Amino acid sequence: MRLDKFLKVSRLIKRRTVANDACDGERIVVNGRQAKASYQVKVGDVIEIAFGQRTMKVEVLDVAEHVRKDDAATLYREIL
Repeated sequence: MRLDKFLKVSRLIKRRTVANDACDGERIVVNGRQAKASYQVKVGDVIEIAFGQRTMKVEVLDVAEHVRKDDAATLYREIL
């Protein structure tokens, strides 16, 4: 699954276009490297998202095309 779509489905970022802009703005890092929106997300990838002054780091646990809102958090695990 594409990175921008994963960010939307997992509800880490609200809209796919915003996720795409974040990738273009180099605010998304996957496994220590800048990632494009077309990057294919795999289980075990570590994604870092820069939200202004705060950075969120998550590990991908599952990749699914469609997930209910209540189950979106099961796709990743936040790393402190």
